[in-house]
Amino acid sequence: MRHNKKFNHLGRTASHRSAMLANMAISLIMHKRITTTVAKAKALKKYVEPLITKSKEDSTNSRRVVFSYLQNKEAIKELFGEVAQKVGDRPGGYTRIIKLGTRQGDAAQICFIELVDFDEAMAKETKKKATRRSRKAAPKAEAAPAEAPAAEEAKAEEAPAEAPAAEEAKAE
Repeated sequence: MRHNKKFNHLGRTASHRSAMLANMAISLIMHKRITTTVAKAKALKKYVEPLITKSKEDSTNSRRVVFSYLQNKEAIKELFGEVAQKVGDRPGGYTRIIKLGTRQGDAAQICFIELVDFDEAMAKETKKKATRRSRKAAPKAEAAPAEAPAAEEAKAEEAPAEAPAAEEAKAE
């Protein structure tokens, strides 16, 4: 029976679990979003949210307390600088878990865990990736730009003297 067992041991010893959670917390603070299993993300959420709350008050004592958990100066600077500034008015709930499905190798449930106030930056980064286009979508794309060549011809008629000069400069 699991009476009074308050947290998930994650199948690890206490020292391994605390080291893993500290490393995951550092990665989350530095990168703002990490991919992991759902069980580890839930454990990390309980580990990192009190640290973020502690970072709202930038004092020597709170920095020392957080450093005793993380042991990484760069992560402390990031946490007390940029992260604390963004979450200063938020009363809690600094992280979000987004489930992604199962991992192919062992069918473990995987997810994103991210800092809530930084999701706009992550959304911009994911939109930069190029997508593949199918040939079926090409006729629709060609139908819309039919009006564009007329506008390009009008621009070409307005400045015919500039075009040959630019072509000659490229040839040299």
